[in-house]
This record gives sequence, structure tokens and C-alpha cells, in this order.
Amino acid sequence: MTSSGGTLCPRPQFQREHWQSLDGAWDFSLDPQGLWRQPDQVEWTTHIQVPFSPETRASGVFETGFYRVCWYRRDVTAPRHEGQRVILHFGAVDYRAEVWVNGLRLGEHEGGYTPFSFDITPHIVTSDAVTVVVRAEDDPLDLAKPRGKQDWQREPHSIWYPRTTGIWQTVWLEVVPNTALSSLRWTASLDRWELSLEASLDGDRLVGCSLNL
Repeated sequence: MTSSGGTLCPRPQFQREHWQSLDGAWDFSLDPQGLWRQPDQVEWTTHIQVPFSPETRASGVFETGFYRVCWYRRDVTAPRHEGQRVILHFGAVDYRAEVWVNGLRLGEHEGGYTPFSFDITPHIVTSDAVTVVVRAEDDPLDLAKPRGKQDWQREPHSIWYPRTTGIWQTVWLEVVPNTALSSLRWTASLDRWELSLEASLDGDRLVGCSLNL
């Protein structure tokens, strides 16, 4: 499985052979007061183009009013992954995200500017059908949370930008080995005239593994 249309991998330094973009049309619904807590409570009313936030015209929603929560849903077919793992990646969701797969809650992430991911392999053991649901909470009246230059008023004023809610960066599935690189950290030392690399692993613990550059 590779992404269609020649789309570039969202993480070029970690590009793997098998990945699939989930950008495009998702089921969508606004929850202005944040009353729904579970996916089965949601009344799906429209669609949205991910990864454009609902405040934008490109999303197809273009709702610039005040709402506390919005919901997303997408049905996908899981990739072939014999002996490997399937990772669900989110580039960024503003501000607090809860994620379900096939009705089971995977967890949550707080912070509208940082990527996060979940291993969904245990949820696709008996079927390749996967339903992803995201609850994105971003109270527009909460001025204490980090917001960058997002405006707190309905219409942007002065130097402030329009608000951004929900999924605003790419979502994708990726097939990785049971033990895989999760991050790299390069450190330069001018005094020693050297460049060091720290690699972090995710998945099964291996003894005696090595990294070749």
C-alpha cells in the first residue's frame, strides 16, 4: 500500500514503503456545547475536507462561529500488515483530541501544534474494516491555553489570525515493523567537530540491534 497520486509522505525523513493518506472527505458534525461524549451519540450532519479546519472555505464547512467541540468520522480499509504494525498518525489537532477505532477509545492528546499517533493493530485482527472517530475540543473562550496568534473574537482583528479548530494537518496510516524508529535527534558539536545521532525505537525490545548509517 502506498499513497495515491504521488503524494509526498508527511514525514519525508521517515518515509516508509507502505503508507496511506487519510486526507479528504470525512463525516463531520459540530457540537457547540460539547454535549456528546461518545461516538454513538453523534448526529452526523455533513462532511468536511481534511485537513482544512472547519473555519475555512476549503473545508466545505466554513463555520466561523463559536463552538466547543467538533466530531470527525472516516471508514477505511486497513492495509496488509502480516507480522507488522499499523500506526494511525495525526499531524496536529487543535486543541484536545480523543480518538476511537471501531468503537474502542484509543486515548487522547492535548496540544494543537504537536503530532501524535496510535498503534491500531490490535483493533484490526479479525477484520480489515476500520472506523476512525475523532472528538476535537477547542473552547474558543478559554484564553489560558496556548493559542499562538489565533483570535478569541468571532472575526479576526488587528494582528490576530482566524481561529483554527479540529484536524488541521494530514492524517495517515503507516505500516511499520514490530520494532521501528520513532524519532531521530541530531546534535552538532563545533568544539569536537562532530555530529552525533540519537535514535529512539518503538515496539518490541530487541537485544543487540544496530543502526547503520
